[in-house]
Amino acid sequence: MSKLAHYLQEHVTGEVTTAEDVLNHFATDGSILTLKPSVVVYPHNEGDVRKTMRFTWQLAERGRIIPITPRGSGTNTTGSALGSGIVMVFPAHMNKIVEIDGKTGMVKVEPGINYGRVEQTLNTHEQFLPPFPSSGEFSTIGGAVADNLSGERTIKYGTTLDYVKALRVVLANGEVIETGRLNKRDLNKKLGLTTFEGEIYRAIDTLLEENRKVVLASRLKVSSNSAGYNLFDVKNKEGFDLTPLFVGAQGTLGIITEVTLDTIAYNPDTTLLVGMFSDIKQLQQAIIEFKSIDDLPSKMEMIDRGLLEISDRINPNHLNGVIQPPYPEAVLIVEFDDHGERQQKKAAKRGLRILEKYSTGCKVTTDPSEKASLWKLRRAVSTAIIHSENSMKALPILEGAVVPVHKYAEFVEGTKSIIKNNKLVAPLWGHAGDGDLYVRPYLDVSQVGNRQTIFRVMDEYYSLALSLKGSTSSSGSDGRLKAPYLNRMYGNEVYDLFKKAKHILDPYNILNPGVKIGVTIDHIKPLLRNEYKTHWHDHLPQG
Repeated sequence: MSKLAHYLQEHVTGEVTTAEDVLNHFATDGSILTLKPSVVVYPHNEGDVRKTMRFTWQLAERGRIIPITPRGSGTNTTGSALGSGIVMVFPAHMNKIVEIDGKTGMVKVEPGINYGRVEQTLNTHEQFLPPFPSSGEFSTIGGAVADNLSGERTIKYGTTLDYVKALRVVLANGEVIETGRLNKRDLNKKLGLTTFEGEIYRAIDTLLEENRKVVLASRLKVSSNSAGYNLFDVKNKEGFDLTPLFVGAQGTLGIITEVTLDTIAYNPDTTLLVGMFSDIKQLQQAIIEFKSIDDLPSKMEMIDRGLLEISDRINPNHLNGVIQPPYPEAVLIVEFDDHGERQQKKAAKRGLRILEKYSTGCKVTTDPSEKASLWKLRRAVSTAIIHSENSMKALPILEGAVVPVHKYAEFVEGTKSIIKNNKLVAPLWGHAGDGDLYVRPYLDVSQVGNRQTIFRVMDEYYSLALSLKGSTSSSGSDGRLKAPYLNRMYGNEVYDLFKKAKHILDPYNILNPGVKIGVTIDHIKPLLRNEYKTHWHDHLPQG
């Protein structure tokens, strides 16, 4: 064990290890990248996080930088859970529900708790956390907050940020702060503090005041965006709140040790509509009309014909009785979950009229078994992305870029052209109501030609999204894989503000460096794996 590990083990309650198999395990996450840590720490409590941060801060003051990367279940597909220094793993100990308020629905949890466990517990209280991501059954709340994750219900209910009410955060120097909405009087108290927290409040407040027009003008006109740092929502008429700055920051500004979340009433009784489309432009028009309904659908998922064909080839029985070839160009699955039965029927009836207007065929049901059968269309994604042929795997490299909904057809068609021009096979699907799209091309990371193709199609896909006034990061944040596109997306002025915000909160660049700021494609190319494997086949990833 190294001197660093010995020192940490002496001072923290949790475990510290440099065992080779442990380091190798945490050298990968859900991405195509690999980066081996030097030490793994399993913090037992917030005190362990503080001691570790304080120690690395003191080393940094003397010129020795040891990076710290917080990690949940490592499901992130952009490489943000990887680090070369200390990887701090939270699910082992900091995995508890601290408090549930039965009256308000508020829940307070530690970052390492499994998202699915929280959701199940909330359901027993007739509440739920709407942004539940596709990885929810095997990811953590801390990871969801760090990535500002969203999922199938984002069209109606928003992203994780919309439900985070407060955070406990360990700063780069080991201080602990609690974030939340501050009025003018409370903000003035923070500005007057002589601590590092006070320095941060003063510097961020000045940054926002001096660059107000630049910050406001840079907000992208898309349904959800987790790219960069959220400076936009820190200060407004409602007050001042650092919470949006930490949500989606992927552990690059501070380490979250407790999350307070708002929840809403849960209704398992839903109405499901499915439409078949022969033309993606017709599908786009249907989406636009669905979004004009007063009672928005809770879900709106698109499945591409190619994905259905891949699923049929791999597992011909999966879609038996649900849909038969020849498959339509695209399938749209729409769900309504309004609590009033009459209200839900009214919304579904209007939705059915939209499908009858634009689709070539449609179905509607409230029957649980029929709904489960129709949802197999969306679950076909699992069949496609866990499949491998020889060394060819469905790689998570074109993930969750988003465009304005009125440009969705152009985005889908452009992406298909990229796949075709590069002679690839790739399943496509997306949260169509939000205008985002997922693509996982089958490639072999061990082959030189395929490795070159990876970065070429990444650039073409994300460049297409940006050309359509979209974002590279809709349902999750940037990580190492998407960080190179931040400057191009926002421009030099806003990117410079991101750099300043990072320096204000992390002046020595200790916290998860290489994940947000100052990252180029050349930085990540050497991190590309020689073999792609994931750790979650027992949970059947759904993309």
